[in-house]
This record gives sequence, structure tokens and C-alpha cells, in this order.
Amino acid sequence: MRCCVVRHGETPWNAERRLQGHQDIPLNALGMSQAAAAAAYLQRRHAETPFAAVISSDLLRARQTGDAIGQALGLPVQDASSLRERHYGDFEGKTPAEARQFDDVAYDVLVARADLKAAPGSAEPLDGMVTRIETCLQALAVQYANDAVILVTHGGVLDVLYRRAMGRALTGPRDAPIPNAGLNWLDLGLADGALHWTMVAWGETSHLNDASLDEIL
Repeated sequence: MRCCVVRHGETPWNAERRLQGHQDIPLNALGMSQAAAAAAYLQRRHAETPFAAVISSDLLRARQTGDAIGQALGLPVQDASSLRERHYGDFEGKTPAEARQFDDVAYDVLVARADLKAAPGSAEPLDGMVTRIETCLQALAVQYANDAVILVTHGGVLDVLYRRAMGRALTGPRDAPIPNAGLNWLDLGLADGALHWTMVAWGETSHLNDASLDEIL
């Protein structure tokens, strides 16, 4: 399965550097423009090599991005709650500075990513997030084994996908950009019931006219 994984366009909270998590924040004007630019580019790709499906996180910022793409390609958008961002618990809605002021010890644990089972500030444990993502992708890899699909999701999900594709540990800080409305290309397959990952391209933003913000964490 060839995957084009798209991070949602910019939101007001992205611009303010606030952790969004499961908060349902809409795109801002720039984010809508970014979604339209991604849709126009993918429409051209679709004309050459068709995509079989557009599958999106059900959070509004992803769904608005996915709707722009689906409309451009003439494909319905399928909701996938398993592709939601990590739930950041008590830190949702806070900037990094506000999060440290609220609970610097727990926020340090969140940033460090040293323990996959930790739930700092009642955040979703990383191992739970990874399980829901990979369960979703395993089902899609069966359904669309010989197809190309577009997945619209979030920075935290993309971080997991990058680490898996590159054979990196799930713990520790990330080392790859995750820009708003960036395009990321992966090949996914199943071998003995496990996902097999191949990196094709990462963080493409040449389709965008304006600068794109990186993820916070």
C-alpha cells in the first residue's frame, strides 16, 4: 500500500504554539490555503496515478484538510478516529511555557518520551497511541494492499510513522520535521501479520506557497 500521509493545515493554536491533542480546533485562513494547495497537487498526482481512498482523522482540523483533498479528487472521505493526535491530557490548550508553569515535572516527562507507558498530566501513554495507529494501518494494508491511499492526520501520528519507517526508537526526541500540510510518502505491507515499512519521501512542502510551521513536540 502506497501512502501519502498529510499533516493537517495550520490552526490558530498552531500559530500560538499550543498543544492541541484531541481539542477540536479548526483551520485558520492560512491552514485552509495550505489544504487547498495540497489538494491541488494531489489532484494532479491522482490524474496520473489514481488514489483509491482518502482516510482522515475525525478531528476538525484534519477533516477540513481531508475534505479539501477529497473534493478535489472526487473521493469520499472516510473517518478514522484511530488516526487522531495523541491526547495530551492536562496540557491541551497550553503553550510549552504555560505547560511548564502548570506542572514542570510532568511536562518534562512528556517531552522526554523516555517511558512508553507514562501518562504525564493524564496524557495518553505512547504505547496506547502506537497500538491504535498500527491496528488501523494493519487493517488498511489488507484492504488496500495493491492501492495508493491518502491519510490525513497529525504531527504526533506522523512522528510515530517516521520512527517506524526509519527503524528509530519510539522513545527520545524526534529528529525530523513535521510541517503543516506537508506530504509524506510511505509504502506499507504486511509480513507474518506485522507491518513492514519503507520510507519514500518525507516532509515535502514544495506545493505550498507560504512557510509551514513544524510540530511542537
